[in-house]
Amino acid sequence: MTCRELIDFLMDYEADALPAAQRTSFEAHLKLCPPCVTYLETYEETIKLGKSACTNPDDMVDDQVPEELVRAILDARAKR
Repeated sequence: MTCRELIDFLMDYEADALPAAQRTSFEAHLKLCPPCVTYLETYEETIKLGKSACTNPDDMVDDQVPEELVRAILDARAKR
């Protein structure tokens, strides 16, 4: 498995949805490729932070966040 292929299978790997042969190949690549291990760790941290970012809709928004961005996010949520 190449680094590019690893990235293509990342979501399925995290969802534990890779077939056994691909999972074995994926994990074998990780044993040989420290940059991909770092990439995977960063990906996992991003998911974790994303899930925790807006758990409480009443949380205050940091003053450094542009008002335009806050309005755009709220508008997008309202359209759902």
